[in-house]
Amino acid sequence: MIFEDYFLILNTVLLIIDVFNQFYYAQSMMLCMDLHDFGPCLITGGAGFIGSHLAEKLNSLNVHVKILDNFSSGNTSNLESLSSKKNIEIINDDLNNLDNIPDLLKNIKTVFHFAAYPEVRTGFEKPEIAYEENIKNTFHLLELIRKSEVKHIVFSSSSVVYGEADLIPTPETYGPLLPISPYGGSKLACEGLISSYCNNFNIHGVMLRLANVIGSRSRHGVIWDFLNKLQINSNKLEILGNGKQTKSYIHVSDCIDGFLFSLINSKNKVDVYNIGNSDKIDVFEIGKIVCDTMNLTQTELKTKGGTIDGRGWIGDVTLMLLDISKLKNLGWKPHFTSHESVIKSSKELFSELNNL
Repeated sequence: MIFEDYFLILNTVLLIIDVFNQFYYAQSMMLCMDLHDFGPCLITGGAGFIGSHLAEKLNSLNVHVKILDNFSSGNTSNLESLSSKKNIEIINDDLNNLDNIPDLLKNIKTVFHFAAYPEVRTGFEKPEIAYEENIKNTFHLLELIRKSEVKHIVFSSSSVVYGEADLIPTPETYGPLLPISPYGGSKLACEGLISSYCNNFNIHGVMLRLANVIGSRSRHGVIWDFLNKLQINSNKLEILGNGKQTKSYIHVSDCIDGFLFSLINSKNKVDVYNIGNSDKIDVFEIGKIVCDTMNLTQTELKTKGGTIDGRGWIGDVTLMLLDISKLKNLGWKPHFTSHESVIKSSKELFSELNNL
C-alpha cells in the first residue's frame, strides 16, 4: 500500500510537471508569435546592461535585432553570446551621428530606446550630460523615426520622474511629476517628446518607468559599489547617506519580461507602465546581503557623507515604491521580490567581479 501511494504521488507530480512544461512552451510560442509582428527591432544602447539582456531575449525568439551603441558605457563582452548568432547586427556609432547611418531604421518596425547616460548621482555636478545624452539624442532619434516606417517605440524611463512622491505606492496617474535630479528631469522631458511625436506622426509608444533594475552585467548602482568597496577593504563598508534610503528593486530578467509584455498588451496610442516590485528594501539591508554573499561576517557597516538630510547624494530619492497593479491586472508579475532580486544580483555580480 505504501508503494502504491508512493507511485500515485510520483505520477501526480510528473503530471503536474508535464502540464507546467506544456503551459510554459505554449506561453513561449505565443510570445514568439506575438513578437514576430513587432520585428525587426532596433535597440539603442543595446550593448548596455539592460539592452544586451533584451537583445539576447529577442534573438532567442527569432526576432531580427539591430543594435546601436557607442560603447561609452556599453561593453562588447555583453554581446559575446550573440557574436555567432544569426539575425543580429551591431553598429558602433552614436545617436549624434545619425547622418552617418541613414539606413539605421531600414525595415525596422520597433525601436527600443535604451541609450542614455545611466548615472543619476552625477547630475548635480554635470547637468549638461543629461541634456546632451538623454534629451538631445532622443530628439535626434524621433526625427529619424518620423521619416521612417517604424510603427512602435518603447522607451526605458525611470521611477525618478515621480520625484519625491507623497503617494506610496506610486501609480502611473500620479502628478504633478516633479523630478529632483537632472537625470529624472531628462527622462520626463523624453517622455514628453515621445508622446508628442507619437500623437503627431502616428507612432505607437510605450513608456516604462522602471524601479531600480539590478542583475548580471550591471556596472553601476549600490550592489556593484558595495562589492568593489569590500574588495578593497572587507573590514568596513561605508554607506552614503543614512542607510535608510528605501526603494524597490527588480531583477533584469523580470524587467525584460515586463518590457515585452507591455509592448504586446499596449492598446493605446501611448501607454505608460510602472515596472518594479510590490516590496522594498533599504540600503543597510542591501549592505548585509552583499556581505553575506562575500562570506564576510565581521564587516562594520558605517554611514558616511551624503547630504544633511540623509540622502546618498543631491537628487537621491529616499523612498520609492511603484504601484505595479496596472501591469499585474493585465497578467504580468515579477518572479523575484526586491529582497530575492538583491540576493540573486549580488551573487551574479560577485561572480563577475571575480572573473574580471
